[in-house]
Amino acid sequence: MEERNKTLGEFIIEKQSDFQYSSGELSRIINSIRLAAKVVNYKVNKAGLVDIVGAAGDQNIQGEDQQKLDVYANEVFIQTLINREIVCGIASEENDDFITVAGSDNSHNNKYVVLMDPLDGSSNIDVNVSVGTIFSVFRRVTPVGTPVTLEDFLQPGVNQVAAGYVIYGTSTMLVYTTGHGVNGFTLNPAIGTFYLSHPNMQYTKDGNIYSINEGNYVHFPQGVKDYLKYCQTEEGDRPYTSRYIGSLVSDFHRNMIKGGIYIYPTSSKAPKGKLRLLYECNPMAFIAEQAGGKASDGYNRIMEIQPTELHQRVPFFCGSQNMVEKAEEFMAKNK
Repeated sequence: MEERNKTLGEFIIEKQSDFQYSSGELSRIINSIRLAAKVVNYKVNKAGLVDIVGAAGDQNIQGEDQQKLDVYANEVFIQTLINREIVCGIASEENDDFITVAGSDNSHNNKYVVLMDPLDGSSNIDVNVSVGTIFSVFRRVTPVGTPVTLEDFLQPGVNQVAAGYVIYGTSTMLVYTTGHGVNGFTLNPAIGTFYLSHPNMQYTKDGNIYSINEGNYVHFPQGVKDYLKYCQTEEGDRPYTSRYIGSLVSDFHRNMIKGGIYIYPTSSKAPKGKLRLLYECNPMAFIAEQAGGKASDGYNRIMEIQPTELHQRVPFFCGSQNMVEKAEEFMAKNK
């Protein structure tokens, strides 16, 4: 079978040896995410036809209105992972606290926790812009056989054993890494199978796209303002192209394929930034680094930040290595 025709299931089996310590659980976690993604994809694609778009009437822990599809996606991913008895804990951006998962025999013998943003960019659903799911997998640090604690979730990103995202777009893709490069799989909706379509995804060292909400320019720190002026200056291969969708998965995905930088900085409106370290920045940083890119808070490597709370926010600079390093230079000058 040619490489490009390999299914996700075949790829997972072939790469089983990449999973250190794992006796099949990590493969089963990826398989569970694959299944949940297909269910959510079906709902996302018919969201315009039924009353599933729009606010659900609740707010999540961040005070943002929950879209109905957010709630649905959250339930699907949580139930799929719980039903297969392969994780000992789950943390979701949509839930105030983490979920402890005990086996059917009330044991706590599973070794992995999953952290996720079940439907990133959901405010774009009603205008038919791509949304996505982001996930991150850690090996627990508390003893097997005991219920998980907050400590299992508050691990720095360097401890991740897997991370990925699903993008529900014109085609639906699942992109993930287990620390051995990044591979992308595209769903054939006719038969419900993901096929390897983007093997060994890589950032270019340089890029010519910058993705940031320039409408917030007046609120940005001086280092970010200076970097944006640099991007817009006519010199060498500049000015760069500005592209911003406002859906992290979509912006990240485009920049990884085409070469670029994504920035969500601190601002006077969001003093700590807006993106969540555990559900968005850590998994995307792991993917970026595995694809030859870089991820930073403007000064330090994202994956070395020690989390202190489940819903912690951080500024995020991510993309082609040379672009992120240039942005860091401007940040350092204005520190």
